[in-house]
Order: sequence, then structure tokens, then C-alpha cells
Amino acid sequence: MQEIRFHGRGGQGAVTSAELLAQAAIIEGKYARAFPSFGPERRGAPVTAFCRINDGPIFLRSVIEKPDIVIVLDSSLFRAVNVTEGLKDDGILIVNSANAPSHFTSGRLHKVATIDATRIVLDVLKQPITNTILLGSLLRVADIVSMDSLLSSIRHRFGDKAFRLNMQVIEMAYKEIVIHPEWKQE
Repeated sequence: MQEIRFHGRGGQGAVTSAELLAQAAIIEGKYARAFPSFGPERRGAPVTAFCRINDGPIFLRSVIEKPDIVIVLDSSLFRAVNVTEGLKDDGILIVNSANAPSHFTSGRLHKVATIDATRIVLDVLKQPITNTILLGSLLRVADIVSMDSLLSSIRHRFGDKAFRLNMQVIEMAYKEIVIHPEWKQE
């Protein structure tokens, strides 16, 4: 089972990211669950979303405490939340940041990748919603779902016009993601 945790702020699309990823997995015939965790917070407050993907039924309904992958939609959350808490030693960390991956590595974390998602989405989408571009980054570094399944999920959710723009930022993410040099990818 793959367990992915998303950290963002209200309005950035963390919950939508988890749902899009789960839908892409379902399109491929896998089992998936996506769900948020937030209180009565308002727009801009920290939000956590979760996605589990498996080849068989998923019976767990709890938050993900030991994720395989953590995706951070807003790097300012490092000052507010311990986003890497519980991340497995061989886990993957993807951060929306102009900083190099080495800025986020620690003694145990070397599977770190960064993408200046905010810059890209402001140029293309004209709004700071970084969720789909980070999903594109995820596909570059992890074998979770296919690009076709993700794009199908996005088209179904947002329609054709938004699909074209999101496809553009996903392709940019796939090319522009920066991967920590100590990360030995297969």
C-alpha cells in the first residue's frame, strides 16, 4: 500500500490533490481512499490531506502517520507544522520551493525533490493553486499512477479548458523538478 500525505493551506488544493490522485488510481483499477483533516480553520490555515492506494481493498480509515510520500504545497508550513513527522526513512519528500532539495534534507532524508510550483502556476494559471503541478512532480519521482490516468482524473474534475492549462503545468513540473543528487533513482 502507498500512503501519501499532503500539507497545504486552505484554498491551495491539498484536499483536491488527494482526491485527484485517488481517482487516477481508481481509473487504473486500483483501490484508493482520499480524505482531509482540518478543523474549523479558514482559508490560509494549515490543512492536511491523505491518500492511500493499494491493489486490494483498503480498510484503514485513520490518518496517515507513517507516509511513504509527503507533498508540501507551501514551504512556509515548515515553520508551522512538522511536515516530515513520521515520514519513512526511505520516504519521498516533494516541496513547492525555489530552494534546492538540499535545503530540506536531513540526516535520514535524501529522497527530496523541489519544484518552484508557485512561479509556474502564476505564469500559466494566473493563480497560486499549486496542487496539480505537485502531482506532476510526484509522477516524475514515484511510480504511483500513470500520466494518462492523472490527466483523465483532472479532465473529469475540471473540464476541458482547465484541463489544457493543468496539462501544461504538469508537463512543466515533470521537466523542471529538481531531485536531490544523493537520491539514487531506479
